[in-house]
Amino acid sequence: MASYTISTLNYFIDPLDGSRPYVTFYPDGTTIKPPLNWTQEPHDMQIEDVRGKEELYKLGNAGFQYEREAAKHVNFLNDDEIRCVYYPQSIDLIKRITGATSIVIFDHTVRRRRPGEVGDDLQKRQPVSFVHVDQTTAAVIAGVHRHLPPTEAPSFLRRRFQVINLWRPISHAAVDWPLALCDFRSVDVEKDLAPIALLYPDREDETVGVKYNANHQWKYLKAMTPEEFVLIKCFDSIQDGSVARLAPHTWFQDPDTPEGTPLRESIELRALVFYD
Repeated sequence: MASYTISTLNYFIDPLDGSRPYVTFYPDGTTIKPPLNWTQEPHDMQIEDVRGKEELYKLGNAGFQYEREAAKHVNFLNDDEIRCVYYPQSIDLIKRITGATSIVIFDHTVRRRRPGEVGDDLQKRQPVSFVHVDQTTAAVIAGVHRHLPPTEAPSFLRRRFQVINLWRPISHAAVDWPLALCDFRSVDVEKDLAPIALLYPDREDETVGVKYNANHQWKYLKAMTPEEFVLIKCFDSIQDGSVARLAPHTWFQDPDTPEGTPLRESIELRALVFYD
């Protein structure tokens, strides 16, 4: 019997003046733009707990895939330790699951929910409660050029490649503010997705906001433990309809969370994944 919860998810709304959506990351006082020029709208959505039937959801059909394998000993408090210990294990995991031949991990984020705190240091990155996809196609291609040597990027771009986010809880089960994933088969890629410019002092990037669609099918794995992880597809160069291209995702407040539950802690890393 299916198990569901109802929670409020925040969807993207276009700027009212029709301008290009953006978010600025300039230091205070260095730009005349407001921090962002678009809004969000909340919608109560049904989110299904898929524990016990995880095998139905794969990178190829849904755009995400649950797996189980504990991380090697790492406390996730030190960036260098994460890169030296966790990155190699994660590369091996992704290769074994996907059959990929080359993987480049280009960043990671540790999130520890601390209500009322703000900041971007390792201890204060908060969960993102906004329906999104990490990168647009243009941002992915720019990322290949940014993270690979100039002599190698063109040949890699001729192969099949993906961006995959590996997400797992750390310290304890993710009961507080769990991760919800939208089955790609319920997404209208022509109508639901909106590129959002990320404006930094020295460069631009792009992420994807997701517009409300009543057909969206939301899933989560209740009480994911640190021994469990999920692969989330953010991009696939195969875009002919034969495989899932991406999986919108967000963190949400589960109304059934018991009082006193430890605050959610997690790590996500993003990888360029190439195939022969």
